[in-house]
Amino acid sequence: MNKRKLTNTNIEVSTLGFGAMRLPLLDAKDNSSIDEKKATKMIRYAIDNGVNYIDTAYPYHGGKSEIFIGKVLKDGYREKVYLTSKLPCWNLKNKDEFLKIFTEQLNKLDVKYLDTYLLHAMNKKSWENVNDLGVLDFLDNLKEQGKIKQAGFSFHDDYEVFTKIIDSYNWDVCQIQFNYFDSEAEDMLNYATDKGVDVIVMEPLRGGALVNDLPEEIIALFNNATIKRSPAEWGFRWVYNHEKVKLILSGMSTMEQVIENLNTFNYATANSMTQEEKHMMEEVTQVFKDKILVPCTSCQYCMPCPYGVNIPLMFKTYNNYSMFGKSDKYKNQYQEWARKEENRFTADVCVGCRVCEDKCPQNIIISERMIDVDRELG
Repeated sequence: MNKRKLTNTNIEVSTLGFGAMRLPLLDAKDNSSIDEKKATKMIRYAIDNGVNYIDTAYPYHGGKSEIFIGKVLKDGYREKVYLTSKLPCWNLKNKDEFLKIFTEQLNKLDVKYLDTYLLHAMNKKSWENVNDLGVLDFLDNLKEQGKIKQAGFSFHDDYEVFTKIIDSYNWDVCQIQFNYFDSEAEDMLNYATDKGVDVIVMEPLRGGALVNDLPEEIIALFNNATIKRSPAEWGFRWVYNHEKVKLILSGMSTMEQVIENLNTFNYATANSMTQEEKHMMEEVTQVFKDKILVPCTSCQYCMPCPYGVNIPLMFKTYNNYSMFGKSDKYKNQYQEWARKEENRFTADVCVGCRVCEDKCPQNIIISERMIDVDRELG
């Protein structure tokens, strides 16, 4: 498998990394019920065939992912991979929790150190919280003690917050969502690289949304391409065509996905897409964007809603429903949120007070669109 060299350590990582967030389950309704026999076979097969980067995190699979990965990496497999986990930052109250959680993670993984440690799911609120608690000093101490070799963060917010975090510390890596639909993240890719921070890509297929339930127009574009490839391969190829991307994570759930991804990434070279292929992918992206029902950019200016509606999330779910084949996935998700007895945030809570509308830079008539959202999804 092709490898790319990390800037600050000079280690070479496989272009494909194994994300331990979507492992096969024994019970589809219980996310913690990892099918360890199948998952072990999958991960070790991937490692035996060139994958040398494993990514897990404290909350994955109900807290069981790290324990399972610790088992998988027995029998000499720990020495074959670079291991990453993440500090859950969203509910931390004091700095003593940093070390407590990190120690727990080492014990669950049954390892003495991590190759990379990330602050998990950074956004404006969580970053300000852990930064005020002194998390950067904590990362420095872990490095000095040899407990971690690289420090970084995974990210879920806008460009302004991203640049602020990048500029705050001498990071080794960052992890961003980047795919042909979320192509605006290329600004983050460029900014990080210019600052000497390596970029690892998560959600290259948008959690499977760029593979499953595709609109007929997109299926036709793929079918009419000169070279026949699966939607997954087209999505991966678009990402690894960017030479600034160091590694692409995939959360694989079946052995078939592992084998398909290995076949794809065995030929993963940067700048390999032709102009014809790039143009086709631009057409595919435009089909998705033409299906956007509400031009919400998730800027959050409308928030907080005085009645508790999560306005950006409602519009994101509504748009996803339209773009990705009107899948029941988004209806079920919305209806599950709507059944909450307390702290409900769905569109039906909107009373039409219009406080949010004066703040919206896109001039969306939010109160009217909330009616549309609930009518379609509720």
